[in-house]
Amino acid sequence: MEKDITLNLHLSEDEIETIAHAVLNLRGDHFEAVGKSRRNPVDPPMPVVGEELAIARALQTLTGQVMEAAQDKVEAFLTTS
Repeated sequence: MEKDITLNLHLSEDEIETIAHAVLNLRGDHFEAVGKSRRNPVDPPMPVVGEELAIARALQTLTGQVMEAAQDKVEAFLTTS
C-alpha cells in the first residue's frame, strides 16, 4: 500500500525575521508548528539561510509532536490489551 501525505509550509519574512508555519493532518490528527530565524543586522542578507533554518525548526517541532502522538497511541494500546 502506498499513501501520499501533504505537509503544508507557509513562509513569511521581512529583512530581519523569517517564520515558517508547518501543518500536517494525518489520519484525523492535526499537527502545527512554527519555526523562526532572525538575521543579525550586521550580517549580509541571505534569505535562503533564514528560510532553511525556520523550516528546519518548524519540522523539528512537528517531528516531536508526531512522535509523541505515536507513543501515546502505543501506550494506549499496550494498557488496553
